[in-house]
Amino acid sequence: MVPMKTRILPWLAAAAALAAPAAGHAAKPLTVYAAGDIADCRYNRAPDSGAAGTAALIAKGDPEALILTLGDHTYPNGAPAEFSDCYAPTWGQFKSRTRPTPGNHEYTSGKATAYFDYFGELAGPPGRGYYSFDKGGWHFISLNSDLKTADHQRQLLWLKDDLAASKARCTLAYWHAPMYSSGGHTPTRKMQDIWRALHAAGVELVLSGHDHDYERLAPMDADAQPDAARGVRQFVVGTGGAMLTPFLWLNEQSEARSNWRTGVLKLVLKENSYEWEFLPVQPKTAPEHPQQEARDSGTANCH
Repeated sequence: MVPMKTRILPWLAAAAALAAPAAGHAAKPLTVYAAGDIADCRYNRAPDSGAAGTAALIAKGDPEALILTLGDHTYPNGAPAEFSDCYAPTWGQFKSRTRPTPGNHEYTSGKATAYFDYFGELAGPPGRGYYSFDKGGWHFISLNSDLKTADHQRQLLWLKDDLAASKARCTLAYWHAPMYSSGGHTPTRKMQDIWRALHAAGVELVLSGHDHDYERLAPMDADAQPDAARGVRQFVVGTGGAMLTPFLWLNEQSEARSNWRTGVLKLVLKENSYEWEFLPVQPKTAPEHPQQEARDSGTANCH
């Protein structure tokens, strides 16, 4: 047990503020909004920017919802001025209830300094880019998909210890670059050892961004094989406001895809299950292809 006199680090204090309810008390359903690839200063025309549109969706929703940002908060370089001029006026209104993860554009300017400076204790231990917390009866793990080999291995060891220590039945992990996707970026196996650890621990969900589209993939193991009983379901939600991009190849496990609208993923996390729905930003005029406007939604039980 940690001595009472031990000073609580700021990032631990932030995690404690999201602590799960005491044992024996069922948590009420927790609403989560998630997206990455958000504020592009090259095309920022507030209040009509892409980031302003998705922020308005969240603002109309549950005022106590948890916000998960999936990397690439600003474009083009993740610079301090981009956070202050483009991100802060839009998604910045949710900063106190946001739990972020870094993306590759945060590192364009070096060591993601502007990202860590902007989010402070909300981003976990300074400079590391991965942390975990509990809320609503769920365990959340924010991971960093842009680490070099040695730091990545330290993250993997930390993750295995974190998973072993968690008492939550339901777990959600999130990072920026998806391991599986039908989008425009070259598929990466960098996070395969991470996925293998998550699958072994029975984790329910992985959220990612990076590809500027929305996609839901079937539960699978770390070798891309379907696993309905214990597989990890992945959502790609790179629709936070930046310019959308095309699908270039079809992943065999892809179950739903859309690159017609920016938007956010809404999750309702319950004690033993979860619901999902993709909420698109509605156009100001009638859509040219209304058949593409159907919202992806569903529900599933925890493992």
